[in-house]
Parts: sequence; C-alpha cells; structure tokens
Amino acid sequence: MIPPSITDYLERRGVPFVRHVHPIAVDGQHLAAALRISGWRVAKSVLIDVDGRFYLFVLPAPEQVSLERAAEVVGGSHARLAEEEELFEVFPDCEVGAEPPFGSLYSVEVVMAERLLSEPRIVVRAGTHEESLELDTRDFFNLEEPEVGDFGVRSDVAHAIAQELST
Repeated sequence: MIPPSITDYLERRGVPFVRHVHPIAVDGQHLAAALRISGWRVAKSVLIDVDGRFYLFVLPAPEQVSLERAAEVVGGSHARLAEEEELFEVFPDCEVGAEPPFGSLYSVEVVMAERLLSEPRIVVRAGTHEESLELDTRDFFNLEEPEVGDFGVRSDVAHAIAQELST
C-alpha cells in the first residue's frame, strides 16, 4: 500500500496521478516490465550523500548514477550511495528500494536527469514494491523544482566498464 503521506502530498498540491498496482518489482526495469512500458519512462530515485548532504537523484531505470558526475552536478567533490539504515531514516514510511522521487516531502533536494524531460509522462516508485504512480513529467518538475543535470550512465555500459577495470 502506498503510504498516505505520498498521495496526500500530491493531492494537496493539485498534482494528478494514476495509481498502478502490479506484481512485486524490486528494481526499475522489473517495474517497467510489470507495467509493459519502456524503462526510459520509469524514473527511479537514488539517495546519495555528497560531501555529507543527501540528494535524491532521479534518473531513468536503464541508467546508473555516476557518483563522480553526481558530485559535480551539485558542486561537490565526494559522493557515495546511502546505506540501508540511512534510507530508513530519510524515508521512514517507505519500503527500502521503493523510495519515491518526492524529495520535498522528505526534506531532500532533488536532482533530475535531463533525459527524463523528454518523456511526457513518468512512472515513479511510491514507497512500496507493489504499487507505483504515473504522472505528467512537467507536473513533477513544477512540484519538485529539481536541479537538472547529466549524471547517469547506461547500466550495460557501467557493467562493461566495471568488468574492464577488474581485469
């Protein structure tokens, strides 16, 4: 079930959304498959600590966050993925791995991948692995007023680079 704080947040701000119930989907690509949509329409959220401050990076499901580029986008020097305990602290009403991109609701600044702006509508996590929300990309942008940047790397490219570095 979607935490009421999330739907209340959107309703109070007049943001229309469509609720999708689906089989458990633990990552963005599985969510896309469950909904039979392109992974490029699924906006996943990644909580990253940059120089001791959390940011919520929102990017298409087929991409991974480049920590180096993420730090650069927000003017920092060192970035790391948040640990599971930190996810519980920042998103206390959400399942780990199902964090929504609504940083304003959780007092976290949002940084959005420029690539998502080309999608008229996006699907986002809603605090649970069994439901998601679909909304107009422009509504999301107006709601969160995110910084926009280029910090994503396609997952297949990131995997190939990691394999090359390990040899």
